[in-house]
Order: sequence, then C-alpha cells, then structure tokens
Amino acid sequence: MGPLRPICVGRRIVWGAWYASRGFAAALAIATAALLAGCSLQETPQQRAERIEPMLAAAGFHMLAADTPARLAEVQRLTPLKIRYYIADGKPHYWFNDPVDCHCVYVGSEKNYQQYEQIRLSQQAAQQEAEAAQMNEDAAQQEQMNMMPWPGPFMY
Repeated sequence: MGPLRPICVGRRIVWGAWYASRGFAAALAIATAALLAGCSLQETPQQRAERIEPMLAAAGFHMLAADTPARLAEVQRLTPLKIRYYIADGKPHYWFNDPVDCHCVYVGSEKNYQQYEQIRLSQQAAQQEAEAAQMNEDAAQQEQMNMMPWPGPFMY
C-alpha cells in the first residue's frame, strides 16, 4: 500500500482510507467494551434470590416451602424473583416467589413489606457509602502517586 494522500471530503481533509478504518475500529472497540461491561454487571437469578431472601426473612416474611406437587406446580407458575402483592380483606399481602434457590414463596403483610423496604434502603445506602469511600481512597492513592518525584529522562 502506497503513502496516504490527503483527500478532500466536503470541507474536511482526511488522509485516505486509513482515517475511516481507524474511526470504525475505535467505535467497534468502544461498543464491545460497553457490551462486556453491561453483561458483567447483571446479577444471576441465584444471586438475586440470595440477596433478597435474607432481607425478607429479617422483615418478618414467612417462607412457605414447595413441599407438595401442587405447591411445586404453583411455584413454577408464579412470577419468579419479584415482590408482588394481592388484596385480601381490603389489605395488601405481599409475596416473593423463588423457584431457583429455595423453591419456596415468601409471604408477608404491609408491615413486613415496609420493614423490607427500610432494610433494602439502608443496605443500599451502606453500599453507596462503601463505594464512595473506595473511590476516595483510590483518589488519595492516585494523588499520592502524582506527588512522588519521578526520575528525570537521563537518570537510570
């Protein structure tokens, strides 16, 4: 391939086909990195169940095991891994179906659900505080590295 020559495209000057292929490669690399980052951040159904079930138990939800064929069929039919509710006697009753980990359904009242929300929000705040502390520590370490004297270009 010969030397690249300037090409006029509209009012811009580009350097042959190399300019377009480099831009395409960069865009492809960015798109691939974003896709891989998004995939690694998703939790599995097993992880979701393991994260939510202790909070439900702490909030007072009761676990109903799928220990009969009829209950097992019901667990397979219900929406999995989401907190749902139904109205009975004019009051909301909440349930969480886990066909993945315990093969059970957690059931609770409005009071239990409010306690669950408090626990969830406090855990979320604690996680955000921990992430902020980690970011601050990383920034302090980076600043410390920037302040260190570096050898000059002629010092070996």
